Amino acid sequence: MSSSLRRPLTAVLLAALLTVPWLGITATGNAHSVSTLATVGLTGIAVLGASFLLAWAAETAEKDVPRAFALAVLAVLAVAPEYAVDALYAWEAGANVGTPLGNEKASLAVANMTGANRILIGIGWSAIAMFAVYKAFSTDDPAVEYRHGWLADRDVERFPGGTYLARLDDALANRVRLDVDISTEILFLFVATVYAFFVPLGRGIGAPDMLFLVGLYLAYIVFTLNMPHGDEGEQVGIPAYFQSFPTHLRVPVYVGMFLYAGATIMVAVEPFAHGLEQLGQQFGVPKFLMIQWVAPLASESPELIVVAYLVHKARSTAAFNALISSKLNQWTLLIGTLVLVYSISMGEYGALPLEQKQTGEIWLTASQSFFALAILVNFSISIREAVALLFLFLVQLYPDFHHYEALVGFSVLYVALGLLLLATRFDALQRLVARVYHRITGGAGVAAEGA
Repeated sequence: MSSSLRRPLTAVLLAALLTVPWLGITATGNAHSVSTLATVGLTGIAVLGASFLLAWAAETAEKDVPRAFALAVLAVLAVAPEYAVDALYAWEAGANVGTPLGNEKASLAVANMTGANRILIGIGWSAIAMFAVYKAFSTDDPAVEYRHGWLADRDVERFPGGTYLARLDDALANRVRLDVDISTEILFLFVATVYAFFVPLGRGIGAPDMLFLVGLYLAYIVFTLNMPHGDEGEQVGIPAYFQSFPTHLRVPVYVGMFLYAGATIMVAVEPFAHGLEQLGQQFGVPKFLMIQWVAPLASESPELIVVAYLVHKARSTAAFNALISSKLNQWTLLIGTLVLVYSISMGEYGALPLEQKQTGEIWLTASQSFFALAILVNFSISIREAVALLFLFLVQLYPDFHHYEALVGFSVLYVALGLLLLATRFDALQRLVARVYHRITGGAGVAAEGA
């Protein structure tokens, strides 16, 4: 076997081997005998291996289906751990309805869902943008654009540190340009985000929310399936190797990789998250904070690993497409299916109850999403904007910002910033809507230039 063939197969084998220790322990029924620290380590390694398999499968599938659909499938599988963890709390809430334990579990289900969504934007979108600009120095990523900042036309050499500030300003102005084909995902996410503001106004997360949000995501999937697909760009490495297979071999390969990696993540991440919770409690970290931040961070790790891999391959546009698809399915399917799991566990229909604090959490999460989408409406995200997303997210972690009034105040700030951006980018928003309308109706595409 030639070295050109051995390298891809060796890489796939190594990734698969990373999953074997934890799967073996689970299959033999010895998972409960492993120490907490060992559980976190082995499950974390398994998730790492599965994440690479997911990325390679999604890229290989682009030969047979539209890229947007392949990345949508990747997004669903990559955040499958989040669904598993959140469904667990919703199930336990339904099994203990009407009791303090049931109310606590319902609260934790919402906390886990909102924490995961805010991590995806606050850390995921911002960090990947900064990583893309950094990697572009060595990869020549065509999606990265280097620009001069606000101080470019000013005389900054007359005061101490002026030149340094000008260079810093230029660095912050660098941005990642997104493909206008992402307009569909952005607009669908806009609709889901606006609807999310109204979810807490009912008596909890109920059937109307499930019908609207799940229906919205299914409409998005149908739309992406009907998109034309052709030459999506030349692949290299492992995806290129598998794409060289004939169709009757290629399809089972990437479907099998999808299924194996998805199953591994489902098996590994829940004990990974719970193991992290136990480690945190040993250090005196409150359970609510562990469920809202540490557990989602663990369950979001496959998605972050996958998109970092795409950026490493100078595919920043595909990385952001995957991130936006992940946010869309979390903000639709994850919210919408909570009431389904809760009702099945309870044995009858019931809306997942929301306490005042959880109402504030949902509003804050929707507001952060609104601000982030206002940034992307011109199909770019600068380092300055990425830093703003990260900074506002980190401030929320301060303990004094966990009460209802602070959550509402932060929501107002996000919405105000988002409205300000949209006011300055209204033309870009119009072009985005027009482009999606023409794609849905089969009309000619509309140019969507960034601001």
